[in-house]
Amino acid sequence: MTKMSSKGQIVIPIEMRENIKQGEKLIVMKKKDSIIIKKMNSLEEKFKEDLEFAKRTEKAWKEYDKGNFKSMSKEEFLKELKTW
Repeated sequence: MTKMSSKGQIVIPIEMRENIKQGEKLIVMKKKDSIIIKKMNSLEEKFKEDLEFAKRTEKAWKEYDKGNFKSMSKEEFLKELKTW
């Protein structure tokens, strides 16, 4: 059993972190009332790519919500997309 601090931090009980090194990257996923923590190095490469895409998409939506976007034609968009 553990609890969350006022800063959103939790302590993983010692018996649950036997194979986790200090500083190791973990991914935290939430689905309804469940929270899942996985080691990043155990994820498949495709999932890592999907996660990175989701992060970029979320960032783009936040910028869109702030009004930081521009309109362009399909052709302009595809041309700009090729430069990425």
